[in-house]
Amino acid sequence: MTWRTDASDSGDDVAASLETAPVRTDGGSHGVSSDGSTAGHDPDGPVGPDSPHQPDIDHDEHEHRSRWPLVAAVGAGGLYGGAAIAILRNETGLLPPLVGVGLAVVGTIVLLAGIAGWVDEVFLAPAREGAVGGSSRESYVWTTLLFLTTDVSTFGALFIYYFFVRIGTWPPEELPPLLGSLVIVNTAILLASSVTFHYAHEALEDGNHRRFLGLLGTTLVLGIVFLGGQVYEYYEFVAHEGFSITSGVFGTAFYGLTGLHGFHVALGVGGIAVLCWRALRGHYGPDRDTSVATVSLYWHFVDFVWVFLVLVLYVGATV
Repeated sequence: MTWRTDASDSGDDVAASLETAPVRTDGGSHGVSSDGSTAGHDPDGPVGPDSPHQPDIDHDEHEHRSRWPLVAAVGAGGLYGGAAIAILRNETGLLPPLVGVGLAVVGTIVLLAGIAGWVDEVFLAPAREGAVGGSSRESYVWTTLLFLTTDVSTFGALFIYYFFVRIGTWPPEELPPLLGSLVIVNTAILLASSVTFHYAHEALEDGNHRRFLGLLGTTLVLGIVFLGGQVYEYYEFVAHEGFSITSGVFGTAFYGLTGLHGFHVALGVGGIAVLCWRALRGHYGPDRDTSVATVSLYWHFVDFVWVFLVLVLYVGATV
């Protein structure tokens, strides 16, 4: 932007020009305004997808590229591929014993590294470094919905496997007592966590920060308790019932579905823990709820999948 005087002014008169401020690689600006302050700098704290203090930039022209989703996808492929190879080896004995297990372990490490890097880049870095978020709230929400839509296929593959098992001789082997008080209590806990998360978000939108913190912390505790209940259920099945992932085709389907869901719950618990960490530092408000909205969508999806899983796997196996 340049200021020019009228053509009638002499060369000795004002002919000043104001150059545009240099732009940082993260999209921010450090130019000096007319009052001596630093343009684009927010003295009140970090800016990002959850902050109303956004610099005057064109978000439509901003592109955010990340390698972490690709890293996570490669890790997930290694995990699923390794599990499939391990099962194939167990049934046929054609492959070395540690190939599938080793691939699954490496895949798990890469997957967790990708997820950790993704979470840090999207949610933690803006709060820690004051980086500028280039995507709108709607962009994050719609991207989350797209991810959840694709995630349906992951669960769908295992559900289809279970449905094929049900088409054959049923039951394929002796089944343990699946539908007991433990799964009922665990289901109630997970549904309660979805309710507390919903009202935590409402409290944030109403500006009630204390209620928001209390309900969000309650959601985190309920998620951890659910995971503990699932681990205890696995212990009971393996130690007392002799029912494990190698217990025939139903054992593979049962632990594949419940284990995949438990993994999703663990990721959700990690996301809620990040929300709690940021909420305690005052990063959220009625107009700064992007992270809360996206993690909330994920958590409600996980709850819905669990209800469907219980009806199909636990209740369905007993009829």
